[in-house]
Amino acid sequence: MKLYRLKIIVLCWIIAVIFAACSSAPKKPLEVDVLRTIAENWLEAGIKDAEQGKLDNALVILTNAKKHAILTDDSSLIIRVCLSRGNVLYSMNRINEAFSEWEQAVAEAERFKNTELISAAKIFLARGNLLTERLSAQALLNEVNRESANIKNSRTFIAFSWQVKGLAFRALGSFNEAEAAFRNSLEIHLKDRYLEQASYDWYSIASVRSLSGNIQGALSALESSLEIDRRIENSWGIASSYRAMGDVYRKAGRQNEALESYRRARAIYVNMENASEVADIDRRMRL
Repeated sequence: MKLYRLKIIVLCWIIAVIFAACSSAPKKPLEVDVLRTIAENWLEAGIKDAEQGKLDNALVILTNAKKHAILTDDSSLIIRVCLSRGNVLYSMNRINEAFSEWEQAVAEAERFKNTELISAAKIFLARGNLLTERLSAQALLNEVNRESANIKNSRTFIAFSWQVKGLAFRALGSFNEAEAAFRNSLEIHLKDRYLEQASYDWYSIASVRSLSGNIQGALSALESSLEIDRRIENSWGIASSYRAMGDVYRKAGRQNEALESYRRARAIYVNMENASEVADIDRRMRL
């Protein structure tokens, strides 16, 4: 059973949101720095909301971040915001808009002539092509191997490259290589304390183990994901892992444990007032 989870890939560190009013008068250098700081903080806040399943909020915040990035003509910031907006739009099933954002990121990186950002943006675009079956898993793996060689400074982008390699290996049925790739990403995220992403890495490892028939290993990985999400109070992640546990238990024929896992996921979604996810759990419980 293919495990399901909506999770956005983190680009940067998550920090506090700063809201400030902006004058329409011409900006002095210090005020421009303030605009850039606001945009960076909005970017981080948007990523945080997206990781917790608050997609509508995330899109609003990231739209503001993009506006301020454009106002300051900061190419690096524009690129990173476009990549994140693309992720959120894709998760909202607004596929064409998502690709437009990723393609804008590639074009801006090429204009900026930053090799590392060009490669990172191309990997984002390639991942989208895999998810929409516009690109084969082997072609994706070849592209990520080629482009990731240019990423040397950003540990965040290095970890992301490993995650995408894991997706490609998983699609190819190369389960040992897929788990190794996700573990490389996990090592970076744990060391740098990107705990939302570390949880996602464990979740991805669980999906690989489930597909390979390693039921107990999948459950163990999901427990590790749950432990992190409980620690950081990520309700969306907790519910997602319980839903995945239900799928794994059901695959193993352990129906009572599957139903209990689904019930725990459902209770969280009910309290999040997320009707679509409640409906999905109800459907799974009827199968």
